[in-house]
Amino acid sequence: MSTAAQTFRALAGHEVVADGRASAGIGMLAFVLATSFGAYVAVPLPWTPVPVTLQTLFVLLAGAVLGPRAGAGAMALYLAAGAAGAPVFALGGAGLPWLMGPTGGYLIAMPAAAWVVGAAAGRNAEWLRLLGALALGTAVIYVGGLSQLLLITRENLGGLLAVGLLPFLAGDVTKLLAAALLARSVRSSSLER
Repeated sequence: MSTAAQTFRALAGHEVVADGRASAGIGMLAFVLATSFGAYVAVPLPWTPVPVTLQTLFVLLAGAVLGPRAGAGAMALYLAAGAAGAPVFALGGAGLPWLMGPTGGYLIAMPAAAWVVGAAAGRNAEWLRLLGALALGTAVIYVGGLSQLLLITRENLGGLLAVGLLPFLAGDVTKLLAAALLARSVRSSSLER
């Protein structure tokens, strides 16, 4: 290996920000931005008012990577930005009325979901524990989303599940597995330092 490659590899292993609070703040900001961009990867479905997005992938990752407090804090900042008018929700949505609409329950549940993932996964979660934590976080998002959808639509249980849960299960399982792989990769690389 060349001297330049060895030097680069040594520098890549050093922490860029040594202060833990500053590092957590940067991580929170990164997840606010990632979740915002994930909202723009949205596919509207004609039979439901809730689009498919990548937001939940970043919610789960925020909890798994940042831990419960910083993960929930990142999602609270994300919600605050959207409530204040930044177009960070699905399909460029923004403002408090968006949080009161059909997707609002899913959004409002995001800080709790990130907290649950971080708390359930712990610092050095083994594979099954991490998967369980991510599944719990996904369930928290569904409970929030379905609760608000029920209040808005007054659908029966079958209709509610048809518009608020079933269309998203396959994608959410895929996002859950992707989050597990990414979180394990980030966690193992940070433990090696």
